[in-house]
Amino acid sequence: MFEADLTQNHSRLKSSRLFSRDVDVTEALPMLMYWPAIEASNNGCKGARNKSGGHAKSIGLVVHLPKSFNVIRIFQKRRIGFWRQSLKDLTKRFPEVFVSESYRLDIFKVYIPATYAVIMNESMDIDFLYDDADRYCVEIAELYSYTEECEFIQNQCSYEELAKAYGIQRWTTASPSEKQRFLVTLQNELEVAERERRMLAMQAVLYLVQGNFGEIDCEEEQLEQVLKNVHLVYELGMFTTFVQLLGLEIENTTAATSAMRKPAVSVADSREIRCILNLLYTVVETLRVPREEESEEDEHIRDAFRQELGQPILGEDTLAIVLFTMVTRFCSGSAPHFPMKKVLLLLWKVVLASLGGLKELQDRKNEKRKEHDLEALPEDTYEVFRSMRPASPPASAADLIEQQAPRRGLRGGKRSSLDDPFEAGLDRDDDLMREMENLKSGSDDDMPPTPPRPATPSVAQKSLPWKPKVRQKDLEQFLDHTRAKFVGFQVKNDHLSLAGLPQPIHEGVKVLRQHLYISLSELQIKREEEIAKNPLSRPEQYVEPSPVECLYQAMLPSLPQYMIALLKLLLAAAPTSKAKTESINILSDVLPEEMPTTVLQSMKLGIDVNRHKEIIVKAISGLLLLLLKHFKLNHIYQFEFTSQHLVFANCIPLVLKFFNQNILSYVSAKNSVPALDFPKCVLGDHQELTAENIENGDGAAYCWRNIFSCINLLRILNKLTKWKHSRTMMLVVFKSAPILKRALKVRQAMLQLYVLKLLKLQTKYLGRQWRKSNMKTMSAIYQKVRHRLGDDWAYGNDMDARPWDFQAEECALRACVDRFNNRRYGSNGADPDFRPVDNCILSVLGQYTELSEEFKQNYERWLDQEVFGRQVDWDLMLDRC
Repeated sequence: MFEADLTQNHSRLKSSRLFSRDVDVTEALPMLMYWPAIEASNNGCKGARNKSGGHAKSIGLVVHLPKSFNVIRIFQKRRIGFWRQSLKDLTKRFPEVFVSESYRLDIFKVYIPATYAVIMNESMDIDFLYDDADRYCVEIAELYSYTEECEFIQNQCSYEELAKAYGIQRWTTASPSEKQRFLVTLQNELEVAERERRMLAMQAVLYLVQGNFGEIDCEEEQLEQVLKNVHLVYELGMFTTFVQLLGLEIENTTAATSAMRKPAVSVADSREIRCILNLLYTVVETLRVPREEESEEDEHIRDAFRQELGQPILGEDTLAIVLFTMVTRFCSGSAPHFPMKKVLLLLWKVVLASLGGLKELQDRKNEKRKEHDLEALPEDTYEVFRSMRPASPPASAADLIEQQAPRRGLRGGKRSSLDDPFEAGLDRDDDLMREMENLKSGSDDDMPPTPPRPATPSVAQKSLPWKPKVRQKDLEQFLDHTRAKFVGFQVKNDHLSLAGLPQPIHEGVKVLRQHLYISLSELQIKREEEIAKNPLSRPEQYVEPSPVECLYQAMLPSLPQYMIALLKLLLAAAPTSKAKTESINILSDVLPEEMPTTVLQSMKLGIDVNRHKEIIVKAISGLLLLLLKHFKLNHIYQFEFTSQHLVFANCIPLVLKFFNQNILSYVSAKNSVPALDFPKCVLGDHQELTAENIENGDGAAYCWRNIFSCINLLRILNKLTKWKHSRTMMLVVFKSAPILKRALKVRQAMLQLYVLKLLKLQTKYLGRQWRKSNMKTMSAIYQKVRHRLGDDWAYGNDMDARPWDFQAEECALRACVDRFNNRRYGSNGADPDFRPVDNCILSVLGQYTELSEEFKQNYERWLDQEVFGRQVDWDLMLDRC
């Protein structure tokens, strides 16, 4: 902490060439406070208080800040005023800032809490590497809440009690045969009827899967023990045993009824089911992630495990369907004690392990394109992301004029309803940072007299990052338009003839054909149209029962309920959701039995709750994106069915509501305490927990899971709105432009790309004034987003810019999707109107017919009424035959 007192007359600041106009002390404060206190006293104002000096007789203020505090960003972004008469407004607008009177009447003190220091510097690039999931140790640590810390010791005690009775001293020194016999004994204990004995055995097995940390001193040895024990547990078939125990706990009506009667559900109500989910998640995550040096046997075990996850494991349901059912039951209120964070994490990792990650998805996509005689993807998407730099467009002339204009003149201008209120100060901050560097390196006389100019952006590459694409539809529209203009008539289904067209049109068609891209979705839609027109001559071909196909077929009857339940949980976990809107309690597996009584415990619980919500958002966003991408590759109508139900459940406004916050603060949140993360909390010497190390967090510049969640939600929004005019207009109606523009302040290339894609979709509908005042964003779109030749996205003269009918477009799409689902997944997998009929009397009479018990008991009465009691003219019947 340091203290600076700005009491000197500000004539030095007026004469500084850094400013093109007179400024006051309050405007210069952020610059002066950027340096340490001693530099502020030497360079900023000579009246700064020191040990031997006093105060000058002028207005001033005292500010307490940490030396690493990003003062410029805070004061410029928050617009905190320091005039004496605005004290009430300051404390009313920012209740976190504490203002107190000083011993002098003309000075007041401003205390800004340390939580403001986590606001990220907007000029800092984020070195974030996108992947299917975070590092293994982080994913395991996020499974446990800080409230469960005491349960690790309980698991260890349960193991030691059973191991002592069996005669095992140390697990690390026991022989493989002793380990197997002991685990078989525990497996038998898991099947007993007594609940406490089962729980004791479950805790002992969970302790071993957690790496028997009581005998380990470092994390490397603990991780090695986890790998060995997980493989041993899986080889003995205990994974299936725990899945059956999960089904037993799901059907436990006593626990559900007890939880429904309680006013507040805590971790004590889900003790058994949390233990089971912890073990299942650890096994799935350990077997999912390949090791750097693994043998062929380990690879075969992982492949067998992936196949097992896709098979029915609890009755006729797979593990994924069982977990989906748990989600819907929790959201319906019939099982409020289910630990949703653990269920969602396990569901996400089960789908990820059984269907494959994004890299495998891209390889499979290239294989499918090769099967249909299509070219491979023009580039590796994730390799392009690694080479891209965040967008930082130069300031426009209008911005420079705005910087030099007096502050009182800024209030007179009109602001569009689609403008971002936080964007105005962005360029002034960047120019101020550049000028500060010059001020620190030289004297006032060396500074240039002209105002700062925007620097020319350095070009890292000579070409655009993406190869342009052209759809078949775009080529057809171009030919139809040019033929109607130059020839006077159109030729249907002819894409080759260019007779009568001038030479420039020939060259244009040649360029379009060079960049023609035919997607698998277009082929699948064309195939569906052929089947609908010719159901007999072009019937459905054999459908391979792939893991994606089996999952969709199992999800299909209840897929709308699954999507609604996931979005309900996402809404409850969103940081912008208020307590009044939370219809479900997602904190049942984080709240302790007894609420905290000290300040330290309250801080710990508050961080744990925020961390809990962030992990739920991460799991849901990763799961939804994974399902959409796999369904789209498997069949376009499977993707359309899922996405349509997401749209009907208000997914688009929900994602926009999520981003209607300070995204910089969200991606740099410090809601984690490394000392409490597993396995650090049980290994080595325990660090004393204080308020300071709780607030400091892990010291990282950004939060990996929050950036991962933001990117996933933006990708989901892109998939829902791409090539859908009615859904694009929903973005316009919900005024998403300023919300998305605010997200561009996060300097991460992948996140910015998907924001720019969403802005590109709606640019032509936002009006000329919006485009004129947002030329930096338009430049970034041109530079970063893939070009579609012939797409006039920047203008409003497109034929699609017409009044939109949401209901008509969605109903037409729904008709195609329902026809597909009824044909492929209906009765006997065929359309009932075109099912073949057997006309042979011998085969019809020879078919076996199941008779009901009622018919068998009344068979003689049926003979009397229907056979003997009726006269049949056999001669007439034979004549008709």
